[in-house]
Amino acid sequence: MTVFEELKRRGLIAQMTHEEKIKELLENEKVTFYIGFDATADSLHVGHFLQLVVMKRLQMAGHKPIALLGTGTTMIGDPTGKTDMRKMLTPEEINHNAECFRRQMSRFIDFSDGQAEILRNGDWLLNLNYIDFLRDVGRYFSVNKMLTAESVKTRLERGLSFLEFNYMLMQSYDFLHLYKSIGCKMELGGDDQWSNILGGIDLVRKVEGEEVYGMTFTLLTTSEGKKMGKTEKGALWLDPEKVSPYEFFQYWRNVDDSDVVKCLKLLTFLPIEEIEAMENWEGSQLNQAKEILAFEVTKMVHGEEEAQKALDTARALFTANADAANMPSTELSAEDLADGHIGLLDLLVKTGLCPSKGEARRLVQQGGIMLDDEKMTDPAFSVPKAAFEKGHVIIKKGKKVYHKAILK
Repeated sequence: MTVFEELKRRGLIAQMTHEEKIKELLENEKVTFYIGFDATADSLHVGHFLQLVVMKRLQMAGHKPIALLGTGTTMIGDPTGKTDMRKMLTPEEINHNAECFRRQMSRFIDFSDGQAEILRNGDWLLNLNYIDFLRDVGRYFSVNKMLTAESVKTRLERGLSFLEFNYMLMQSYDFLHLYKSIGCKMELGGDDQWSNILGGIDLVRKVEGEEVYGMTFTLLTTSEGKKMGKTEKGALWLDPEKVSPYEFFQYWRNVDDSDVVKCLKLLTFLPIEEIEAMENWEGSQLNQAKEILAFEVTKMVHGEEEAQKALDTARALFTANADAANMPSTELSAEDLADGHIGLLDLLVKTGLCPSKGEARRLVQQGGIMLDDEKMTDPAFSVPKAAFEKGHVIIKKGKKVYHKAILK
Protein backbone atom coordinates (compact mmCIF):
# COMPACT_ATOMS: atom_id res chain seq x y z
CA MET A 1 0.00 0.00 0.00
CA THR A 2 1.41 3.41 -0.97
CA VAL A 3 1.56 6.32 1.45
CA PHE A 4 -1.20 8.08 -0.51
CA GLU A 5 -3.46 5.05 -0.18
CA GLU A 6 -2.55 4.81 3.52
CA LEU A 7 -3.50 8.46 4.13
CA LYS A 8 -6.85 7.99 2.39
CA ARG A 9 -7.64 4.69 4.08
CA ARG A 10 -7.00 6.21 7.51
CA GLY A 11 -9.27 9.17 6.74
CA LEU A 12 -6.45 11.67 7.10
CA ILE A 13 -7.07 13.54 3.82
CA ALA A 14 -9.81 16.16 3.84
CA GLN A 15 -9.25 18.11 0.59
CA MET A 16 -6.75 18.15 -2.29
CA THR A 17 -6.16 20.47 -5.21
CA HIS A 18 -5.18 17.83 -7.79
CA GLU A 19 -5.86 14.32 -6.52
CA GLU A 20 -4.39 12.34 -9.41
CA LYS A 21 -1.30 14.54 -9.70
CA ILE A 22 -0.67 14.43 -5.94
CA LYS A 23 -1.06 10.65 -5.98
CA GLU A 24 1.41 10.42 -8.87
CA LEU A 25 3.92 12.72 -7.15
CA LEU A 26 3.83 10.88 -3.84
CA GLU A 27 4.15 7.50 -5.51
CA ASN A 28 6.91 8.35 -8.00
CA GLU A 29 8.98 11.30 -6.75
CA LYS A 30 10.71 12.54 -3.63
CA VAL A 31 8.52 15.53 -2.82
CA THR A 32 9.53 18.49 -0.67
CA PHE A 33 6.48 19.70 1.26
CA TYR A 34 5.87 22.05 4.16
CA ILE A 35 3.55 22.65 7.07
CA GLY A 36 3.50 25.94 8.96
CA PHE A 37 3.43 26.27 12.75
CA ASP A 38 2.81 29.70 14.25
CA ALA A 39 4.77 30.09 17.48
CA THR A 40 1.91 31.28 19.70
CA ALA A 41 2.82 29.28 22.83
CA ASP A 42 5.87 27.64 24.38
CA SER A 43 4.63 24.12 23.64
CA LEU A 44 3.05 22.20 20.81
CA HIS A 45 -0.42 20.76 21.45
CA VAL A 46 -2.43 17.80 20.18
CA GLY A 47 -3.57 19.67 17.05
CA HIS A 48 0.10 20.08 16.11
CA PHE A 49 0.72 16.43 16.92
CA LEU A 50 -1.67 15.32 14.18
CA GLN A 51 0.32 17.44 11.71
CA LEU A 52 3.56 15.85 12.91
CA VAL A 53 2.08 12.39 12.40
CA VAL A 54 1.30 13.27 8.77
CA MET A 55 4.82 14.67 8.30
CA LYS A 56 6.34 11.52 9.76
CA ARG A 57 4.27 9.25 7.51
CA LEU A 58 5.40 11.12 4.42
CA GLN A 59 9.02 11.19 5.61
CA MET A 60 8.93 7.42 6.17
CA ALA A 61 7.78 7.09 2.56
CA GLY A 62 10.86 9.01 1.34
CA HIS A 63 9.54 12.57 1.10
CA LYS A 64 11.17 15.65 2.63
CA PRO A 65 9.26 17.65 5.27
CA ILE A 66 9.82 21.33 5.94
CA ALA A 67 8.61 22.46 9.36
CA LEU A 68 8.09 26.18 8.91
CA LEU A 69 8.09 28.06 12.21
CA GLY A 70 6.02 31.23 11.92
CA THR A 71 8.38 33.74 13.50
CA GLY A 72 7.05 36.24 10.97
CA THR A 73 3.40 35.29 10.58
CA THR A 74 2.98 35.03 14.37
CA MET A 75 3.64 38.79 14.46
CA ILE A 76 0.38 39.23 12.51
CA GLY A 77 -1.92 36.43 13.61
CA ASP A 78 -4.13 34.08 11.62
CA PRO A 79 -7.84 34.94 12.06
CA THR A 80 -8.83 31.35 11.20
CA GLY A 81 -11.02 29.89 13.93
CA LYS A 82 -10.53 32.91 16.20
CA THR A 83 -13.34 35.06 17.62
CA ASP A 84 -11.00 37.92 18.50
CA MET A 85 -7.60 39.18 17.46
CA ARG A 86 -4.73 37.05 18.69
CA LYS A 87 -2.68 38.38 21.58
CA MET A 88 0.31 40.36 20.31
CA LEU A 89 3.62 38.73 21.25
CA THR A 90 7.04 40.32 21.30
CA PRO A 91 9.77 39.08 18.93
CA GLU A 92 11.58 37.66 21.96
CA GLU A 93 8.53 35.66 23.04
CA ILE A 94 7.98 34.38 19.51
CA ASN A 95 11.58 33.26 19.11
CA HIS A 96 11.49 31.53 22.50
CA ASN A 97 8.32 29.67 21.51
CA ALA A 98 9.84 28.71 18.16
CA GLU A 99 12.84 27.21 19.92
CA CYS A 100 10.51 25.18 22.17
CA PHE A 101 8.72 23.93 19.05
CA ARG A 102 12.03 22.98 17.44
CA ARG A 103 13.05 20.83 20.40
CA GLN A 104 9.71 19.06 20.57
CA MET A 105 9.53 18.44 16.82
CA SER A 106 12.89 16.71 16.92
CA ARG A 107 11.27 13.87 18.90
CA PHE A 108 9.07 13.00 15.92
CA ILE A 109 10.81 14.11 12.73
CA ASP A 110 14.32 13.06 11.66
CA PHE A 111 16.18 16.26 10.78
CA SER A 112 19.58 14.58 10.29
CA ASP A 113 21.44 14.52 6.98
CA GLY A 114 19.00 16.87 5.23
CA GLN A 115 16.07 14.44 5.54
CA ALA A 116 13.95 17.34 6.84
CA GLU A 117 14.44 21.00 7.63
CA ILE A 118 13.22 23.52 10.17
CA LEU A 119 12.94 27.04 8.76
CA ARG A 120 11.64 30.34 10.19
CA ASN A 121 9.56 32.60 7.98
CA GLY A 122 10.70 35.64 9.93
CA ASP A 123 13.99 35.25 8.06
CA TRP A 124 12.31 36.59 4.92
CA LEU A 125 9.01 38.18 6.01
CA LEU A 126 10.53 40.59 8.53
CA ASN A 127 12.84 42.04 5.88
CA LEU A 128 10.14 42.81 3.32
CA ASN A 129 9.62 46.34 2.05
CA TYR A 130 5.89 46.97 2.37
CA ILE A 131 5.48 48.99 -0.83
CA ASP A 132 7.47 46.46 -2.85
CA PHE A 133 5.45 43.64 -1.27
CA LEU A 134 2.16 45.25 -2.25
CA ARG A 135 3.36 45.79 -5.82
CA ASP A 136 4.93 42.35 -6.22
CA VAL A 137 2.44 40.22 -4.30
CA GLY A 138 -0.63 42.22 -3.25
CA ARG A 139 -1.65 42.92 -6.83
CA TYR A 140 -2.40 39.23 -7.36
CA PHE A 141 -5.03 39.08 -4.59
CA SER A 142 -8.66 40.01 -5.11
CA VAL A 143 -10.27 41.53 -2.01
CA ASN A 144 -13.63 40.23 -3.21
CA LYS A 145 -12.25 36.70 -3.35
CA MET A 146 -10.51 37.02 0.01
CA LEU A 147 -13.80 38.05 1.61
CA THR A 148 -15.32 34.71 0.59
CA ALA A 149 -12.69 32.73 2.55
CA GLU A 150 -14.11 31.05 5.66
CA SER A 151 -11.26 32.42 7.77
CA VAL A 152 -12.41 35.93 6.89
CA LYS A 153 -16.20 35.49 6.66
CA THR A 154 -16.54 34.18 10.20
CA ARG A 155 -14.84 37.27 11.58
CA LEU A 156 -16.53 40.02 9.61
CA GLU A 157 -19.46 40.44 12.00
CA ARG A 158 -17.28 40.67 15.11
CA GLY A 159 -14.61 42.69 13.39
CA LEU A 160 -11.46 41.81 11.48
CA SER A 161 -8.40 44.03 11.77
CA PHE A 162 -6.44 45.03 8.70
CA LEU A 163 -3.42 43.44 10.38
CA GLU A 164 -5.08 40.00 10.32
CA PHE A 165 -6.42 40.59 6.80
CA ASN A 166 -2.80 40.53 5.62
CA TYR A 167 -2.24 37.02 6.96
CA MET A 168 -3.33 35.21 3.80
CA LEU A 169 -0.85 37.23 1.74
CA MET A 170 1.98 36.43 4.13
CA GLN A 171 1.24 32.69 4.21
CA SER A 172 0.91 32.66 0.43
CA TYR A 173 4.25 34.41 0.10
CA ASP A 174 5.81 31.68 2.25
CA PHE A 175 4.87 29.11 -0.40
CA LEU A 176 6.28 31.28 -3.18
CA HIS A 177 9.53 31.77 -1.28
CA LEU A 178 9.90 28.05 -0.48
CA TYR A 179 9.13 27.08 -4.07
CA LYS A 180 11.74 29.49 -5.45
CA SER A 181 14.44 28.77 -2.86
CA ILE A 182 14.22 24.99 -2.28
CA GLY A 183 11.75 23.64 -4.84
CA CYS A 184 8.93 22.99 -2.37
CA LYS A 185 5.93 21.67 -4.34
CA MET A 186 3.28 21.01 -1.70
CA GLU A 187 1.74 22.73 1.30
CA LEU A 188 -0.13 20.69 3.87
CA GLY A 189 -2.24 21.81 6.78
CA GLY A 190 -5.41 21.34 8.75
CA ASP A 191 -8.64 21.67 6.81
CA ASP A 192 -9.23 25.10 8.34
CA GLN A 193 -6.22 26.31 6.31
CA TRP A 194 -7.73 25.48 2.93
CA SER A 195 -8.29 29.11 1.84
CA ASN A 196 -4.76 30.14 2.83
CA ILE A 197 -3.26 27.16 1.02
CA LEU A 198 -5.21 27.96 -2.15
CA GLY A 199 -3.92 31.53 -1.95
CA GLY A 200 -0.32 30.30 -1.98
CA ILE A 201 -0.91 27.89 -4.86
CA ASP A 202 -2.53 30.65 -6.92
CA LEU A 203 0.33 33.05 -6.17
CA VAL A 204 3.02 30.58 -7.30
CA ARG A 205 1.07 29.88 -10.47
CA LYS A 206 0.70 33.58 -11.31
CA VAL A 207 4.27 34.62 -10.45
CA GLU A 208 6.22 31.55 -11.60
CA GLY A 209 3.81 29.98 -14.09
CA GLU A 210 4.24 26.64 -12.33
CA GLU A 211 1.84 24.20 -10.70
CA VAL A 212 2.21 23.46 -7.02
CA TYR A 213 -0.17 21.47 -4.87
CA GLY A 214 -2.07 21.58 -1.63
CA MET A 215 -3.62 19.00 0.65
CA THR A 216 -5.43 19.37 3.96
CA PHE A 217 -5.99 16.69 6.53
CA THR A 218 -8.91 15.95 8.79
CA LEU A 219 -9.20 18.12 11.87
CA LEU A 220 -9.16 16.28 15.17
CA THR A 221 -12.80 16.47 16.25
CA THR A 222 -15.25 14.26 18.12
CA SER A 223 -18.10 12.49 16.39
CA GLU A 224 -20.25 15.51 17.33
CA GLY A 225 -17.85 17.84 15.56
CA LYS A 226 -16.33 19.36 18.69
CA LYS A 227 -12.62 20.14 18.68
CA MET A 228 -10.57 17.53 20.53
CA GLY A 229 -7.60 18.26 22.74
CA LYS A 230 -9.14 20.41 25.48
CA THR A 231 -8.75 19.70 29.18
CA GLU A 232 -9.83 21.59 32.26
CA LYS A 233 -6.37 23.14 32.32
CA GLY A 234 -6.71 24.30 28.72
CA ALA A 235 -5.10 22.77 25.65
CA LEU A 236 -3.75 19.23 25.70
CA TRP A 237 -0.08 20.25 25.56
CA LEU A 238 2.78 17.94 24.59
CA ASP A 239 5.05 19.47 27.24
CA PRO A 240 5.03 17.15 30.32
CA GLU A 241 5.45 20.21 32.56
CA LYS A 242 2.05 21.47 31.36
CA VAL A 243 0.22 18.14 31.07
CA SER A 244 1.75 15.14 32.83
CA PRO A 245 2.19 11.87 30.91
CA TYR A 246 -0.49 10.29 33.14
CA GLU A 247 -2.99 13.09 32.43
CA PHE A 248 -2.14 12.82 28.74
CA PHE A 249 -2.71 9.06 28.85
CA GLN A 250 -6.00 9.47 30.69
CA TYR A 251 -7.32 11.93 28.11
CA TRP A 252 -7.06 9.31 25.37
CA ARG A 253 -8.19 6.49 27.69
CA ASN A 254 -11.41 8.41 28.25
CA VAL A 255 -12.39 9.32 24.67
CA ASP A 256 -15.94 8.46 23.65
CA ASP A 257 -16.59 4.98 22.32
CA SER A 258 -17.53 6.45 18.94
CA ASP A 259 -14.17 8.22 18.55
CA VAL A 260 -11.63 5.58 19.58
CA VAL A 261 -11.20 3.82 16.21
CA LYS A 262 -11.01 7.13 14.36
CA CYS A 263 -8.30 8.35 16.72
CA LEU A 264 -6.38 5.11 16.30
CA LYS A 265 -6.45 5.58 12.53
CA LEU A 266 -5.44 9.24 12.62
CA LEU A 267 -2.84 9.28 15.38
CA THR A 268 -1.13 5.90 15.65
CA PHE A 269 1.15 3.83 13.44
CA LEU A 270 -0.57 0.53 14.20
CA PRO A 271 -1.30 -1.43 11.00
CA ILE A 272 -4.54 -0.20 9.46
CA GLU A 273 -5.82 -3.78 9.16
CA GLU A 274 -5.41 -4.23 12.91
CA ILE A 275 -7.37 -1.03 13.59
CA GLU A 276 -10.13 -1.86 11.11
CA ALA A 277 -10.62 -5.17 12.92
CA MET A 278 -11.57 -3.12 16.02
CA GLU A 279 -14.48 -1.40 14.28
CA ASN A 280 -16.87 -4.12 15.47
CA TRP A 281 -15.55 -4.27 19.02
CA GLU A 282 -18.02 -3.65 21.83
CA GLY A 283 -18.11 -3.44 25.63
CA SER A 284 -14.88 -4.49 27.33
CA GLN A 285 -13.17 -4.76 23.95
CA LEU A 286 -13.72 -1.02 23.41
CA ASN A 287 -12.04 -0.34 26.73
CA GLN A 288 -9.12 -2.40 25.48
CA ALA A 289 -9.04 -0.32 22.29
CA LYS A 290 -8.98 2.88 24.34
CA GLU A 291 -6.10 1.53 26.40
CA ILE A 292 -4.20 0.72 23.21
CA LEU A 293 -4.87 4.24 21.87
CA ALA A 294 -3.74 5.89 25.09
CA PHE A 295 -0.58 3.80 25.31
CA GLU A 296 0.45 4.29 21.67
CA VAL A 297 -0.07 8.06 21.63
CA THR A 298 1.58 8.56 25.03
CA LYS A 299 4.53 6.44 23.90
CA MET A 300 5.07 8.63 20.85
CA VAL A 301 4.84 11.88 22.80
CA HIS A 302 6.49 10.97 26.13
CA GLY A 303 8.38 7.75 25.48
CA GLU A 304 7.63 4.09 26.20
CA GLU A 305 8.74 4.23 29.84
CA GLU A 306 6.31 7.02 30.71
CA ALA A 307 3.54 5.34 28.74
CA GLN A 308 4.06 2.12 30.69
CA LYS A 309 4.03 4.00 34.00
CA ALA A 310 0.76 5.69 33.04
CA LEU A 311 -0.75 2.37 31.97
CA ASP A 312 0.30 0.63 35.19
CA THR A 313 -1.08 3.48 37.33
CA ALA A 314 -4.38 3.54 35.45
CA ARG A 315 -4.82 -0.21 35.83
CA ALA A 316 -3.94 -0.13 39.52
CA LEU A 317 -6.47 2.62 40.18
CA PHE A 318 -9.13 0.85 38.16
CA THR A 319 -8.71 -2.32 40.18
CA ALA A 320 -8.80 -0.31 43.44
CA ASN A 321 -5.22 -1.40 44.17
CA ALA A 322 -4.11 2.19 43.98
CA ASP A 323 -0.38 2.60 43.74
CA ALA A 324 -0.26 6.40 43.61
CA ALA A 325 3.44 6.65 42.71
CA ASN A 326 2.87 7.91 39.16
CA MET A 327 -0.42 9.71 39.77
CA PRO A 328 -0.64 13.44 38.89
CA SER A 329 0.07 15.39 42.04
CA THR A 330 0.11 18.84 43.60
CA GLU A 331 2.33 19.82 46.49
CA LEU A 332 0.76 21.87 49.30
CA SER A 333 2.75 23.91 51.78
CA ALA A 334 1.92 24.78 55.37
CA GLU A 335 0.85 28.21 54.13
CA ASP A 336 -1.96 26.57 52.14
CA LEU A 337 -3.57 25.45 55.41
CA ALA A 338 -5.38 27.89 57.67
CA ASP A 339 -5.65 26.80 61.29
CA GLY A 340 -4.61 23.30 60.27
CA HIS A 341 -7.25 22.94 57.54
CA ILE A 342 -7.73 23.58 53.83
CA GLY A 343 -11.20 24.09 52.42
CA LEU A 344 -12.36 21.36 50.06
CA LEU A 345 -13.20 23.90 47.36
CA ASP A 346 -9.81 25.56 47.75
CA LEU A 347 -8.16 22.15 47.44
CA LEU A 348 -9.99 21.38 44.20
CA VAL A 349 -8.92 24.70 42.69
CA LYS A 350 -5.36 24.40 44.01
CA THR A 351 -4.93 20.98 42.38
CA GLY A 352 -6.34 22.23 39.08
CA LEU A 353 -9.25 19.77 39.19
CA CYS A 354 -11.67 22.69 38.99
CA PRO A 355 -11.09 26.09 37.37
CA SER A 356 -13.04 27.98 40.05
CA LYS A 357 -14.63 27.58 43.47
CA GLY A 358 -18.06 27.94 41.84
CA GLU A 359 -17.40 24.97 39.58
CA ALA A 360 -15.94 23.05 42.53
CA ARG A 361 -19.07 23.74 44.57
CA ARG A 362 -21.33 22.41 41.80
CA LEU A 363 -19.20 19.28 41.42
CA VAL A 364 -19.32 18.50 45.15
CA GLN A 365 -23.07 19.10 45.30
CA GLN A 366 -23.55 16.71 42.38
CA GLY A 367 -21.59 13.98 44.19
CA GLY A 368 -18.66 14.06 41.79
CA ILE A 369 -15.82 14.21 44.34
CA MET A 370 -14.34 11.54 46.59
CA LEU A 371 -11.54 12.04 49.12
CA ASP A 372 -9.66 8.87 50.05
CA ASP A 373 -12.66 6.76 48.92
CA GLU A 374 -15.19 8.88 50.86
CA LYS A 375 -17.79 10.78 48.87
CA MET A 376 -17.82 14.51 49.61
CA THR A 377 -21.25 16.16 49.73
CA ASP A 378 -20.64 19.30 51.81
CA PRO A 379 -19.00 22.20 49.89
CA ALA A 380 -18.11 23.80 53.22
CA PHE A 381 -16.04 20.81 54.33
CA SER A 382 -12.46 21.54 55.40
CA VAL A 383 -9.76 18.91 55.02
CA PRO A 384 -7.77 18.65 58.27
CA LYS A 385 -4.02 18.33 58.41
CA ALA A 386 -4.52 14.91 59.99
CA ALA A 387 -5.90 13.64 56.69
CA PHE A 388 -2.37 13.99 55.28
CA GLU A 389 -0.77 11.74 57.92
CA LYS A 390 0.36 9.26 55.27
CA GLY A 391 1.80 12.17 53.28
CA HIS A 392 -1.04 12.68 50.82
CA VAL A 393 -4.75 12.39 50.12
CA ILE A 394 -6.23 10.92 46.95
CA ILE A 395 -8.92 12.95 45.23
CA LYS A 396 -11.19 11.20 42.76
CA LYS A 397 -13.16 13.36 40.34
CA GLY A 398 -15.99 11.61 38.53
CA LYS A 399 -15.32 8.00 37.62
CA LYS A 400 -11.87 8.21 36.08
CA VAL A 401 -9.84 11.23 37.20
CA TYR A 402 -7.45 10.73 40.13
CA HIS A 403 -5.13 13.30 41.73
CA LYS A 404 -2.75 13.18 44.66
CA ALA A 405 -2.44 16.17 47.04
CA ILE A 406 0.83 16.07 48.96
CA LEU A 407 1.50 18.08 52.11
CA LYS A 408 5.15 19.00 52.45
